[in-house]
Amino acid sequence: MDQEWWRGAVVYQIYPRSFQDDDGDGVGDLKGITRRLDHVATLGADAIWVSPIFTSPMADMGYDVSNYTDIDPLFGDLADFDALIARAHDLGLKVILDQVLSHSSAKHPFFVESRTSRKNDKADWYVWADPKSDGTAPTNWLSHFGGPAWTFEPRRRQYYMHNFLSEQPDFNLHCPEVQDFLLETMRFWLERGVDGFRLDTVNYYFHDAQLRDNPARPTGANALGNETYEMQEHLYDKTQPENIAFLQRLRALTDQYEARAMVGEVGESQRSMQVMAEYTQGADRLQMAYSFDLLGPTFTAAHFRTTQMAFFEGASDGWPMWSFSNHDVERHVTRWAKHGVDTDTLAKLSIALLASFEGTIGIYQGEELGLEQTEMEYHELTDPPGLRFWPEVKGRDGCRTPMVWDAQAPYGGFTDGVPWLPVKAPQWARAVSGQAEGSVLAHYRAVLAYRRASAPLLRGRTEFVDVGEPVLALHRIDGDRAVTCVFNLSVERLVLTVTGDVSVGLSMAAEVNDRRMTLGGNGFAYIEGATSGLPEISMT
Repeated sequence: MDQEWWRGAVVYQIYPRSFQDDDGDGVGDLKGITRRLDHVATLGADAIWVSPIFTSPMADMGYDVSNYTDIDPLFGDLADFDALIARAHDLGLKVILDQVLSHSSAKHPFFVESRTSRKNDKADWYVWADPKSDGTAPTNWLSHFGGPAWTFEPRRRQYYMHNFLSEQPDFNLHCPEVQDFLLETMRFWLERGVDGFRLDTVNYYFHDAQLRDNPARPTGANALGNETYEMQEHLYDKTQPENIAFLQRLRALTDQYEARAMVGEVGESQRSMQVMAEYTQGADRLQMAYSFDLLGPTFTAAHFRTTQMAFFEGASDGWPMWSFSNHDVERHVTRWAKHGVDTDTLAKLSIALLASFEGTIGIYQGEELGLEQTEMEYHELTDPPGLRFWPEVKGRDGCRTPMVWDAQAPYGGFTDGVPWLPVKAPQWARAVSGQAEGSVLAHYRAVLAYRRASAPLLRGRTEFVDVGEPVLALHRIDGDRAVTCVFNLSVERLVLTVTGDVSVGLSMAAEVNDRRMTLGGNGFAYIEGATSGLPEISMT
């Protein structure tokens, strides 16, 4: 068994509510996922990341867990989960579960007990603090979903901390019993055969025990569009030094099982590459981490180059995971639309670009179809930030609308009932059934197949070539073989000078003739060759 199967892997994220509904209630379920796994396998993925399926009141769509060792009835039961694992493994797919360790649901039995008094078995399992002398919150810490990160509980006459909704109280991981409990919940799923975990908000596990206020910083914007959160330097409410020892405990647990891997979500806009590097360096922490740096609006060669360089400069032995879309951000073909010739061409360029990056890559369900962000109306929303801050913040529902399988079936073949979020015409038109030769889906399959067969793209080191905007160029080198990747990030036709060994392996809108490479808008080329004859590339 390949203990490091995760290096260079393609991880396909499934948002269970929106992948496939099998029981007709309008919400996706485990049986639906199992039925559609062939699509993921034929795409060329190596693993699936399944967003939370645990018992939950669904205040934040499963990221508020009330039972860590059972399946929410909305999705099925443990037998359905076991069947999913078995089918995935039959298809050669690993299964990574989304693990929410920083906080639970306010309806978790432990919090229900903890909030009743200051003297009970779970009294210190969550983050509690006395009010300031004027009755206000203990610190100035902010919630991602707006307002203070504190809610008052009259029975204890204290505030409890929540980095997100008030229905998501933060665990107190300074308490060893809390750590032990969380590790045992992970052991439960490891024993059932899961291959790893995606660790939600991995740098939020610990808070400053001295409860110091965060200093102010200039206003910025985070991935959810909530500006107030980025008005602080988050020195004390997250990314604390105690986190490292807990990550080591997680690694020690997963290392007791063969070929397991963890990827951490680093929610840190101000020093994300530093934290990613710190969390993945060496052999006793996380195998992988990702951040929001490539999930934002910036689409330049300099950004793609400097982000990757910053990671590997910080952790030469660390391993990143890169992705352009997920369930928390606007879909990238919409986010980067002004840089694309059209949606299809931009989608095709994007996967070629992503597949060239050193690390593991993540694909979010539907991006292989070129799905755009769904335009939502207020009455259609379910996401708390959108409901609270509409219309300035539209929330995350637009990237979570159902997968579309059959252009001729009601609701795109997602359900026989009424879907929990609408299936609208622009998405319906991109159903799997209509993705023929030359489509975005066909292109994704071709690029991922090429990458799987290429040792340099899977695990080779990276050397960037500074050609200048709007061209991103890089060499991926493995031993005596290399692949040189050249991308036109603009809609304009470009002519480049290319010298050396030039044998095009895979391309789009690219021509090479007599030391000249012509790249149409959003065109790209993978050039194969020997390390001894790396092409030199420059603007004409």
